[in-house]
Amino acid sequence: MASWTVSYGGLMRGFEVNAGQLCLGGVPLSRLAERAGQTPFFAIERLSLARRVEEVRGVLPPVFHLHYAVKANPMPALLSWLASRVDGMDVASAAELTAALNAGGAPQSISFAGPAKRDAELRQAVAAGVLLHVESLAELNRIIVVSEQLHIRARVGLRVNPDVELRTAGMRMGGAGQVFGLDAADVPEALTLAAHPALLFEGFHVYAGSQVLQAEVLLQAMHRTLDMLKAWQPMLPAPVRSLNLGGGWGIPYFAHEQALDLAPMRTGLEVIGQRVAREWPQARVVIELGRFLVGEAGIYVAQVMERKVSSGRVHVVIDGGMHHHLAASGNLGQVLRRPYPMCLGNRLHAGLPTEDVTVSGPLCTPLDTFGQAVTLPRASPGDLLVVFQSGAYGASASPAAFLSHPAAVELLV
Repeated sequence: MASWTVSYGGLMRGFEVNAGQLCLGGVPLSRLAERAGQTPFFAIERLSLARRVEEVRGVLPPVFHLHYAVKANPMPALLSWLASRVDGMDVASAAELTAALNAGGAPQSISFAGPAKRDAELRQAVAAGVLLHVESLAELNRIIVVSEQLHIRARVGLRVNPDVELRTAGMRMGGAGQVFGLDAADVPEALTLAAHPALLFEGFHVYAGSQVLQAEVLLQAMHRTLDMLKAWQPMLPAPVRSLNLGGGWGIPYFAHEQALDLAPMRTGLEVIGQRVAREWPQARVVIELGRFLVGEAGIYVAQVMERKVSSGRVHVVIDGGMHHHLAASGNLGQVLRRPYPMCLGNRLHAGLPTEDVTVSGPLCTPLDTFGQAVTLPRASPGDLLVVFQSGAYGASASPAAFLSHPAAVELLV
């Protein structure tokens, strides 16, 4: 059995190959498709997940707690697998909260962030005993009302919109004029409100951006966060017990990208941990990772329906597309549309002749394209096209109902 390695731009994530077929969890791709009962399907490999969790644990000092951001992939089987392997979960809706609790997540280790939380969601969160990350003064006042109605003290942390945005982030969550979190100018008033007897103030949540591949950028953002929080130390209604420094650790998708180097992360996090221990001795530091934990462990698999030549261009037409995997089509916020790494998972024999093709899905829109000038062996109907880097922001981040094609199956292998 050989090892198939997706290798470009520093990305080295291995999957096994046996007799020319990609394997997940020791299962050949064609057999996995039979097990799924259909194409298209998503599959996430437990072995790859375990390796990534172990890698992250290896760079986190003891004061750090590893949380999983459920929005990256809320598949129930995945949440159940992760529940005993991470220190907590972070959710962004009532449905995600229910899923995290059902998976075995401990309420005291679950936090709930996101703007426009409905009153029913606030009631659910307060009743469950999870930590609410407050996004506005108005939301904080509504939590006080809910807490008084339920006679339960709500656990709250203030989500602060950092003044500085991460310019290298794939998606910026901080800087001027954000819907997320409290502006720094509103924090003193929020801290005064957080002293209300109906509340239990626990700390802060600051998240500047996602999909960052430079360790120095992530570490600098954390230090700036601590600088900002230190200014409010005299105003705290209670000692800080939780400092959620977000995540944003990225994975490489494209040929020009380098994988995040964990060695400087280890050294830098040691320094941050020491600083927190000095300045907030009762605080646990939370690193909230989603994509970084699960993204590279997953694949999306669709069947080739036709090899079509139109005006000299070869189209490989598959039975899946943007309705299942919007991000891979480039329609989930990419400025420049580039293809995710792909292969024909049942044609990994050495020396096969290749051609450049356009990979297109079944939807009646030119947006339903996974890539142009993609180099693949000559495809035939029945071949299995694999899209790598598909463990995060796949099915749950895609318009599954568009044009009413069947949903993709999701497997944990």
